[in-house]
Amino acid sequence: MKPHQYLGRVAVIVGLAVTIAACAGPGPRPDGKLATAEASIQRAEATDAREFNPILLNDAQSKVEDARELIEKERYKEAELLLEQAEVDARLAGARSETDKARDAVMQLNQNIETLRQQMQAEQQ
Repeated sequence: MKPHQYLGRVAVIVGLAVTIAACAGPGPRPDGKLATAEASIQRAEATDAREFNPILLNDAQSKVEDARELIEKERYKEAELLLEQAEVDARLAGARSETDKARDAVMQLNQNIETLRQQMQAEQQ
């Protein structure tokens, strides 16, 4: 075998080994998903989800913390799934919080209307 043929084969083998190693890697870090999940938690907190839906918000925060640990261990796929779940949990907590606040406001308005109705009836008698 000629030296240049041997070097060509070695180069092909090394290239394949590098390609296989790159494919077997942990993949890209889910930093964008982490930022999105954290932002969703902050938005949920801004809607008073801590008061109205603390369990769901705590679940979201726990998932983000677990995902951070997985990222440190370079288990990016698992971390990405947890971050997606955390984002959904935080959005749901925020939406439920907004719904609960709106329901409370409607109840308060109905009570005010009933009080005014009673006052008007008392004045008419």
